[in-house]
Formats: sequence, C-alpha cells, structure tokens
Amino acid sequence: MLAIGGLSMVVEPAFAQTWTLTGAPSNVWQWVASSADGSKLVAITAGTPFVFTSTNSGQTWTSNSLPVLDFYAGAASADGSRLIGGVAGGGIYTSTDSGMTWAQATNVPNGQWISVASSADGTRLAAVSDLFIYNSTNSGATWISNNVPGIYWGAVACSADGREVVAVADYGASYISTNSGTTWMSNSIPRMIWGSVASSADGSKLIVAVGLGNAGPIYTSTDSGVTCVSNNIPNNDWTSVASSADGTTLIASMWTSDGGGSIYTSTNSGGIWKSNSLPSLKWRCVAASADGKTLVAGGVGGIWISRTTPAPRLTAAPTNSNLKLSWLVPSTNFVLQQNVDLSTTNWADVTNPPVLNLTNLQDEVVLSPANSSGFYRLRTP
Repeated sequence: MLAIGGLSMVVEPAFAQTWTLTGAPSNVWQWVASSADGSKLVAITAGTPFVFTSTNSGQTWTSNSLPVLDFYAGAASADGSRLIGGVAGGGIYTSTDSGMTWAQATNVPNGQWISVASSADGTRLAAVSDLFIYNSTNSGATWISNNVPGIYWGAVACSADGREVVAVADYGASYISTNSGTTWMSNSIPRMIWGSVASSADGSKLIVAVGLGNAGPIYTSTDSGVTCVSNNIPNNDWTSVASSADGTTLIASMWTSDGGGSIYTSTNSGGIWKSNSLPSLKWRCVAASADGKTLVAGGVGGIWISRTTPAPRLTAAPTNSNLKLSWLVPSTNFVLQQNVDLSTTNWADVTNPPVLNLTNLQDEVVLSPANSSGFYRLRTP
C-alpha cells in the first residue's frame, strides 16, 4: 500500500500464466503485434491468406484481405485498429480497420521495406528500407523522405507519441530523431550489423539486437542511445525484439543454422535473461503488451502466447485542485475502487471511466476528492 498526501492506493494481483500455443494456423509467421492491453493480435504469414487478426488474445483468428505481396514487416496502433505493412521489393500499405482493407502509399518509392513503426494512435509512422527512411505524421496520407545516409537500414522503432524515432543499419550506423523524423542525428549505439530494435513508450529505453546470420549480442540503453550496455546473453542470430511500455520487460527471438531456436525474456531491462520452455523452432517475431504481462512469439509452425500475473502500480499526482490517478494499461481487466476508511469493506467502484493517455500508455482518472483523505485500489472484477 502506498500513501501520498493523505491518499492510499492498494493494488491486488490477478492470476498466473504459462506459454501456450494459440489457435493460429501452423504457418511461417513473419511478424506479430499486440494491442496495448494484449487482447488484439495481428500477424503476417509467408503464405496465403497473408494477415490474421485475433480479438481474444489468440484463442481464435480471422484472415483478412492483405494484398498478395511479399510483406516483411508491420506495426500496429495501441488499439490494434491501425496497421502499417512494409513490402520486400514493393511499397508501404496502411489499414484503418484492423486489416480488413488496405491502401498503398502513393508517394514512397518501391524498396526493400524491412521495418516499420507506429505511434500509439497510429498517426505518426516510420519505415526503413535498403536505402531510405520515410516518415508520416498523418496516418500515411503523405510521407516525407529524410536527410539521412542512403545505407542499408535494418530496423526502426518509435516512442508511443511517435516523436522519438530510432533507426539502426545492418552495417552498423544508428540515428535518432526527436521530431518524428524531420531531423536526425547519429548516436552512440555500437557499430554492429543490427537487425531489430524496440523502444519504451517514452523513447528513453532501447533494445537493439544483431541481425539474422551474424550471431551477435543484444544491447540496451536507458538514455535514448547516448550510452549502451551489452547484455548478459549468448551471441545468437536474433530475429526480433520487443519491449513493454516502461522498458522493463523485454523479449527476443532467435534461430540457429541447424533449424532450431529459442525465446529469451528479461524482466529487469536486460540485466538478467532466461530462455523459455518453448519448442526449438525458427522463431521469427515477438510482441509485448504495454505492461509486458502478455508476450507473443511466432515462427515456423505457430504462434505462442504467455500471460503473467498483472500487478499495475497505481500512482497519484495533483492536477489543479483535483487528483489524477494513473496506471500502465493492464493486460487484464481492472477497476478503480475507493473507500473512506480502510477499517471497513465498503469499497465502491469509481464511476469516472479511465482515459488512455496515448503518449505514455497510461490509464488516467481525474477526481475531485470530497474528503481530506481517501483510499484507492485497483482490483480485478
């Protein structure tokens, strides 16, 4: 229990979880993404039909009308409704209805679009290819090319608001933008053959991994790439990395030349990693919910999901004469409750609905307390 200014908050944990095989077809999965709460999943496969969506954390999947193209990468908004896909040897496509229909960007060149990124609201987008970095600030209606070297870019990621963007190249360079790609500057991420990168919601915490076929390390940064540290993890052929909104929970996929592979996870920003008890597959893609309690991994043969006990931390801050309560959007349902006296059991649901802040992926409720003190908690229904 945490007391702040006469107000106390209590968080009650929910349930435990393990890795399980989802209901997705046994395909070669290229890319997977999760909504902020982990309930909506989007995945692209190498075979037709190309894109699948789930609205129940992978229990059932529906195929959608992605054009018959060699899609290599994708990203999703926080609610899973807005998607962006990059084509290897083609263009960039966007969807505003969870993949039911798609539109091709008209002012970007064809290229090897190897990686794409999206802000939480789906308005600010980034895409990298073998030679280009392009950005959009209007959900892909128009795109701008950026003044960066024409090199073989390997991966791109962005903050929840889409303003902090990081791009890494498969020959070693790395660049950061703090204005949605308008201007760029190089940073101190070590020069290696980078293949994947992920960012925390505020853009400060980064994870970057050496690409497939290069058997290298994973690095993390807590200051937007100004300084980086190598993680205590074996050198591998890494295929994908993902991060929770606060950057504490990380997941990475890899495969080996003999056809096997593993999934590694960390719950302390890369300080300690562990290999998970999953089949030895060619793992190709990973995703994480905002709280990091729902993790998704896809590869040759299926998509797996892990659900861990959520325990959102409730924080309080004054705002004018009111009180703002906030918590990282959880991967299971929680309700905010209040009580005037902890010695009673008279907890009542707060009727003010939480509002999702898309700049930090926090649920927020603003209250006008009627008493000088009060108690608040998050509880599963």
